[in-house]
Amino acid sequence: MKNRVYNFAAGPSMLADEVLSELHEEFFNYHDSGMAVMEMSHRSKGYLEIFEDAKARLKRIMEVPDDYEIFFMHGGATAQFAAVPMNLLKKKADYIITGNFSRKAAQEASKFGEVNIVYDGKENDYSRIPSSEELNLSEDADYVHLCSNNTIYGTEWKKYPDTGATPLIADMSSDILSRRIDMSDFGLIYAGAQKNIGIAGIAVVIIRKDLIIEADPKTPQIMDYALTLKNDSMLNTPSTYAIYVLGKVLKWIEEIGGIKEIERRNIEKAGLLYDYLDSQSFYQPHAEKDSRSLMNVTFRTANEELDAKFVSEAAKLGLCNLKGHRLVKGIRASIYNAMPIEGVKKLVEFMDEFARENG
Repeated sequence: MKNRVYNFAAGPSMLADEVLSELHEEFFNYHDSGMAVMEMSHRSKGYLEIFEDAKARLKRIMEVPDDYEIFFMHGGATAQFAAVPMNLLKKKADYIITGNFSRKAAQEASKFGEVNIVYDGKENDYSRIPSSEELNLSEDADYVHLCSNNTIYGTEWKKYPDTGATPLIADMSSDILSRRIDMSDFGLIYAGAQKNIGIAGIAVVIIRKDLIIEADPKTPQIMDYALTLKNDSMLNTPSTYAIYVLGKVLKWIEEIGGIKEIERRNIEKAGLLYDYLDSQSFYQPHAEKDSRSLMNVTFRTANEELDAKFVSEAAKLGLCNLKGHRLVKGIRASIYNAMPIEGVKKLVEFMDEFARENG
């Protein structure tokens, strides 16, 4: 595709060229239906085939066991900050705070019941993931909640805590399908699609069936897991086009070799960036080595003026959206599944040149 840039945005993020090409090809006339997907009734035979295909692909790629359900819900991950406690919090829940979004999830949950903060990395500026020994888990918690990857600070869980019989809940918005996981380790995972598996407008929820119980009576229908199951994610009109795009992204993942190949590519891309960062002193990485994210690489120069100059000059070369989050500033390169290795190589070349010219 002509005039394409390397988009390092944290979300919404880039899609693979192959996905965009297929979306373009089918935009006006999907499979000779005479209409675009976004015009189709969500209950029509043609659209139901799209819906079921997306769900089947997700189940297959992630090896979701049969005792789990897959929901496509509204409101992104933020809606799940409330939906999880409204459905699952009966007495108390443990929350592990390793960044901004896990903190927001805990704040939302506190509106519906007792929240026990078992760890908060604020003192170390969320530069690392805690060890299991640092977690003061409750024996009687309804669930334990964490965010698997922190887009703002550039950290990621490498090994998930063992919570025993207590269900582990994970916000996987920014690293879902970036690497292999054992779904049976979790009671529920949720993810906004716009970072790694599609476009904004949909949240994927994968939940163990025994956790679909009676929700708090004040729970809005659209956030009630039992009603979502009963209506197969169609209590109202779902985000039809977002689900369609999700299916195309999943198709692309399968065609290039599945989650194993995606993980290999992501390790290679992140390795290039981190190896360079570790080889020099001009840039300072934010995350500690054993907590570094495969998806979001965060670093800074000597001062904010140089950071701004870096971002500006990079954009002129087609290396776009490298500005760090407003909470931490600095520089952030989000290298999700769709970022090709060529984009990372070009970024490293620019980083090296910028360091020589400004060091």
